[in-house]
Amino acid sequence: MLNRRHLRVKVLQVLYSYQQSESRDMRPFEKALLQNVDRVYEMYVWLLSLLVEVADYSVIDVEGRASKHLPSEDDLNASDKLRGNLFIAALQQNQEYITAVKKYKISWDFDPEIAKSIFSTLKTSAEYKGFLDQTDHTIKSDKDIVKFIFKKLILKSPGIEQVFEEKFINWPVDKEVLQALVAKTFKNFSSVEPEENHLAQICPNWDEDRPFIIDLFNKVIAFEHEYQEMISQKTKNWEAERIAVMDTLLMRMAIVELVHFSSIPVKVTMNEYIEIAKEFSTPKSNSFINGILDKILADLKATGKVRKTGRGLIE
Repeated sequence: MLNRRHLRVKVLQVLYSYQQSESRDMRPFEKALLQNVDRVYEMYVWLLSLLVEVADYSVIDVEGRASKHLPSEDDLNASDKLRGNLFIAALQQNQEYITAVKKYKISWDFDPEIAKSIFSTLKTSAEYKGFLDQTDHTIKSDKDIVKFIFKKLILKSPGIEQVFEEKFINWPVDKEVLQALVAKTFKNFSSVEPEENHLAQICPNWDEDRPFIIDLFNKVIAFEHEYQEMISQKTKNWEAERIAVMDTLLMRMAIVELVHFSSIPVKVTMNEYIEIAKEFSTPKSNSFINGILDKILADLKATGKVRKTGRGLIE
């Protein structure tokens, strides 16, 4: 699921695009921000659909082997048991999944070799043989082979990596979140009754998270000059061109949270942006940002601009 750190990264990415653009119209960027969040959910549904695609290919494999000119005994005894996997069946009957597949127009027809490649590797594995041999047939036991397909074949396949990187620019950034979403789906699906199973939610509380990211984006732009001046005052000994654009954006985002988001503790804001800097900026950015923000925070507190309430008072 997308937590607040992931959402801050989404805001950072769109702010960077806005910074590089000549347009000062914020509306398309607001829209892009929400689309970036929705795209994570789309990738998640694509991954689920690939599991179904692999199961469907087991039937094609059986039919192809049986229709050989001189089929072997193994060919004639090939199994399509995966197609009847109870987790796969529950997923295909799930209304949330059906609706999402239609919404995103998901189809693997553009590259049928993907499912074939995964199944070809799968059918030679000890895990698949164990699945075919098992007599226990419950949704719980059937999930084990699907987990194996996802974790050991799909996530480890260079071909899958390439497909998703080509379709989704943020695949490398969101891959960890997607793994968590699929893992949550495995946990959620425990019944053969379709209506009792639910897809994972993209955010723990979208009703709060949606206005959070929109407000954060808008305020970073609205207070650009005022908060940039604060940063400039604390970086007089630094040449402007030596300060990474990402560092500046991260500091402006942090200042906005410190001043305008009363329910977010100071420590949370400071830690979050320092951690994001480690991943998305230069090797020394986290210590640089930490030092500058400490000085700015002291000034903000001295002038009474940091006013925290409720959860924001937690130290």
